[in-house]
Amino acid sequence: MQEFMLFIRTNGDHLASLSPEQQQAHVKKIGGYIGGLMEKGKLKGAQPLELGGARVQGNKGAVKDGPFNESKEVITGYFHILAENLEEATEIAKANPVFEEEDAIIEIRPVKSMAGIN
Repeated sequence: MQEFMLFIRTNGDHLASLSPEQQQAHVKKIGGYIGGLMEKGKLKGAQPLELGGARVQGNKGAVKDGPFNESKEVITGYFHILAENLEEATEIAKANPVFEEEDAIIEIRPVKSMAGIN
């Protein structure tokens, strides 16, 4: 098994535009998605992310408040998963219910294993 990070990118807080009933339905769908990944032993961790924060950049370590892109698109959450390969990780990402409410992007990144780090 290989580890992957799935970074959820949306145009801000995609839940803010939903009614309370739609938000509840979304939470239920995400709960089912997470439960399925847990049952299959594919989930290591998952959390939504706050929209604020900071970014450290450059060789002097300059700090900038977020959001961090020049666009409205922000990383709003992540899933740390286990998959056999990139193809399986892609199928797991495609099943995420976020695509039902939002024109989201999920960036799939393999976690690099390095000796001596962990």
